[in-house]
Amino acid sequence: MTELLTAAQMRAIEKAAIDSGIVTGLELMERAGRGVVEAIFEEWPELGKRGASPSRSPEYLEKDEEGFRAVVLCGPGNNGGDGFVVARLLRERGWAVEVFLYGDPEKLPPDARVNYERWDSAVRQLGHDLPTDWKALLSDSKLVVDAIFGTGLKRPFPRLEGFWASLNNCFKPEVLTKVVAIDNPSRLCSDSGRILDANQLSTFAPTAHLTVAFHRFKNGLFLSNGPAASFKATVCDIGLENCGSLLKDAKCADEEAFSRGSQVLPGKTARLVAEGSLAHLRKTALMHKYANGHALILSGGSGKTGASRLAARGALRIGAGLVTLGVPPSAQMEVAGQITALMLRRVENGDGLAEVLKDERLNALCLGPGLGQERARELVPVVLRAGRAAVLDADALSAFADTPERLFGMLHEACVLTPHGGEFARLFPDIADKLNEMPTKGPAYSKVDATREAAQKAGCVVLFKGPDTVIAAPDGRCSINSAQYERAAPWLATAGSGDVLAGFITGLLARGIAPMQAAETAAWLHVECAREFGPGLIAEDLPEQLPAVFRKLSL
Repeated sequence: MTELLTAAQMRAIEKAAIDSGIVTGLELMERAGRGVVEAIFEEWPELGKRGASPSRSPEYLEKDEEGFRAVVLCGPGNNGGDGFVVARLLRERGWAVEVFLYGDPEKLPPDARVNYERWDSAVRQLGHDLPTDWKALLSDSKLVVDAIFGTGLKRPFPRLEGFWASLNNCFKPEVLTKVVAIDNPSRLCSDSGRILDANQLSTFAPTAHLTVAFHRFKNGLFLSNGPAASFKATVCDIGLENCGSLLKDAKCADEEAFSRGSQVLPGKTARLVAEGSLAHLRKTALMHKYANGHALILSGGSGKTGASRLAARGALRIGAGLVTLGVPPSAQMEVAGQITALMLRRVENGDGLAEVLKDERLNALCLGPGLGQERARELVPVVLRAGRAAVLDADALSAFADTPERLFGMLHEACVLTPHGGEFARLFPDIADKLNEMPTKGPAYSKVDATREAAQKAGCVVLFKGPDTVIAAPDGRCSINSAQYERAAPWLATAGSGDVLAGFITGLLARGIAPMQAAETAAWLHVECAREFGPGLIAEDLPEQLPAVFRKLSL
């Protein structure tokens, strides 16, 4: 797991480190600037070639000398100070650097002001009227550095006339200019990944080829518009790895923003789901099938069994010892002709399900895929009264759209809800309204906030699906499973993939894995299976990729 931070938490970590005397603000700013420059040259080694000697003005290079040009855009806060460090370091390597400042240099924070003064060349204003040579300046530059706001954006980005149109030109395939954002692309709320101005949504486009975050990624890089704003994101170590403990005594001006979304407070973790430790998936030679659990997947009627069969196949492939499909009489022949390793039990109604559940070896259930809402309304209460681990998906959620409080009253801590956006809005309309409201200030309400609130309301784990899947538990633990950047898996947008995910979670629950960990692990493996197969993926392919994924994980 990779820990994520809100902007308020990052500020508190830095303040705690500075107040303790471990480091000064100027030292942190210098480390940040150097980290950005190193990240640039690591990403594009061809830019690491030195230009003119620092003792020579790059404007007077000989014809056989190569000098690179950069434009650095500095803002009115410490992100702008980082930009001045980057500008100075690039110039020391022989680059010709043009610096623009948005704001009044007299109002810069103290550390940023020091680095402004260390930049002993001209600084041009980035205001409503762009210089006449703006487009030519960008097209002639190898690099544009966005150090305008970073994580500090709390209100709509000023509508600079022509600014974004000119910058967007850098993202045309034929243009060689690279755009790097320091800590966070300046148009985004770093906590939510949202744009704070509805008028800018229609013109939104990528604003960075590379974002260099400090110490930890911020939530917004993986939520909402965040991944669309930057082609790639990386983390730069600025020497704060051992400073987390300082936060126990740290004071934060924005306690609400501090506790929302992130890693430092116990029970308030937002983590980026990664490979991490998957050792719990490994089977041993001493195990027998019942040691790995027995999952029951409930199916709908004739012609509606495909989704449940997908879920059941997923549960079996991920390692459940046994998987049984519970089907109504009308679907018995249909299902029997389609399955081999899976088993079948007749489950006609609630009474029939209660009889089946007398077998206490059935320790994990899945309801929803293809179940039908009428059947769901009858079977869900029976399952929840049994108190066993259960995944509720699709129809098991939609069946209670008109009476969500009834469902919440039946849920228990061994449940996992897996709604997509529409199902989430029907179950949690008040939360969805807050999430869908156009933000006008930051930090904006985020998908992390919404999923946490939903989990607390439901009293169980909620997995809110999407390319930025968010998983939260009632105690505040939270993870983001990002299928973006280098883990992009657009092929998952296919019918039935969510049914397989429900089956993956159910299979892990059957193996005795706790609900939060089962949801995180299943979501991560779900993306890995899609990436293993690649383009052309359909839902049936997902479970069949698990053996290859497991082999790569040495499981």
